[in-house]
Amino acid sequence: MEGFADVEIRRSARRRKTVSAHRDGERLVVLLPAGLAERVEQRYVREMGEKVLAREARRRPSDVDLVERARDLSRRHLDGRAVPTSVRWVTNQGTRWGSCTPSQGTIRLSHRLQGMPGYVQDYVLTHELVHLLVPGHGRDFYALLDRYPSCERARGYLEGWSGRDETAWDDGPEPAPETAEGDGVSPPA
Repeated sequence: MEGFADVEIRRSARRRKTVSAHRDGERLVVLLPAGLAERVEQRYVREMGEKVLAREARRRPSDVDLVERARDLSRRHLDGRAVPTSVRWVTNQGTRWGSCTPSQGTIRLSHRLQGMPGYVQDYVLTHELVHLLVPGHGRDFYALLDRYPSCERARGYLEGWSGRDETAWDDGPEPAPETAEGDGVSPPA
């Protein structure tokens, strides 16, 4: 099915009437009643795949939406002082949730955040906005970042997400001030 690398069908004898589906990485998982006729199966796979993709599209803001979201977060939590020149989704960040180049004012968010709860996306975006003001991960940095009200909850979510791969998640070592450009929120590789 388009939008997914493959489809996994799970049949359950306990499931009588309901059909549901979710994404597991690049796979679409469709949960069906065990007694459902196979001729109906493909229709449900197609319909449920479309529903999953539609749900993800509603949760996935565009690059244009990200710029406005960044401005709003800056106004609400950073007194409007962090003003990015661009904010965009990227697909080449396999080891970071986001990154920032303060000298250019650019912020990039990993596409892997798409579909995660909005408060998690806002946390990573706020993290990168703070880097426009403070390059490293010192006391001043966290004093600003902690203005975001869902910091601990979002950190826990990302740590849990990273933990499913049996690896730890953290911001990495404190960078030297002269190497802070390009610094970002890093999940495991």
